Amino acid sequence: MNNIKSRFSIKDLENLTGIKAHTIRIWEKRYNLLEPKRTDTNIRYYDLANFQKLLNVSYLNNNGFKISKIATIDAQEIPKLVREHASEANSDSHTINAFKLAMLNFDQTLFYTTYDALLSEKSFETIFYNIFIPLLQDIGFLWQTDTITPAHEHFISILIRQKILINIEKIQANQQLKPLKTFVLFLPDNEIHDLGLTFIHHEVTSHGHRSIYLGQSVPLDNLLALQNYYDDITFISYFTVKPEQDKVLAYINEFESLLLNKPNTNFWILGNRLNAIDPDHLPEGITTFKTIKSLTNAL
Repeated sequence: MNNIKSRFSIKDLENLTGIKAHTIRIWEKRYNLLEPKRTDTNIRYYDLANFQKLLNVSYLNNNGFKISKIATIDAQEIPKLVREHASEANSDSHTINAFKLAMLNFDQTLFYTTYDALLSEKSFETIFYNIFIPLLQDIGFLWQTDTITPAHEHFISILIRQKILINIEKIQANQQLKPLKTFVLFLPDNEIHDLGLTFIHHEVTSHGHRSIYLGQSVPLDNLLALQNYYDDITFISYFTVKPEQDKVLAYINEFESLLLNKPNTNFWILGNRLNAIDPDHLPEGITTFKTIKSLTNAL
């Protein structure tokens, strides 16, 4: 149990649940909804049971239950009520919370059971867009605010990546390639955040195109060899933390001079680093996208 995050500050709870610390204090004092503990040095903290209860209380409150009513419900009955209501409402927010708990506890079994229950009702694509993308956005914020550790992020990311790869393999086993159109997927030097690109690999493959996935940290000159094999190539890359913000435009210009001199070659890019440039003043053949969905629509 040593790896489980078991102590939370009120700021942690705010970050994890989206409920303001001020509101948590009011619920705690007025309705006795939470029972904070204290360290040997008299510092207040909340345990995992408090966090789980707050997730459930928040869910019920967001779905029409008044706090004054929730406060009268026996603590052991609250999770049952949440499960019943979430089942009827087919709630995405409840599912995202379940994945957060799986991440915090490094609980693979909870991840798999939650995912399998989803898959019985939704397509994998729907799960990724409606559940995994919002979850990953939350996780990015939680990591930046030190609410979770990189180990938590890596744990959940690897499990999600496994599901993407399983679905890619299923598609590839029965794939009939469309002629000519080839997509080459890669990340820039020192870029290791590949979940988004991996899902794009899934989407390109599911559309029947040839998808060549090169993965993390690929030098630009390594891409030249691909142009000897295919006459119509669209390169796709995802700029999450690389290139450095002040080097994004230089990287794009280098790509243009090295690879866009051959006809029928294009470069599609998405990711946070694009905020540093003006997409309306890019070289011909380069297209930027704000979301995975918008890129998928262009396939």
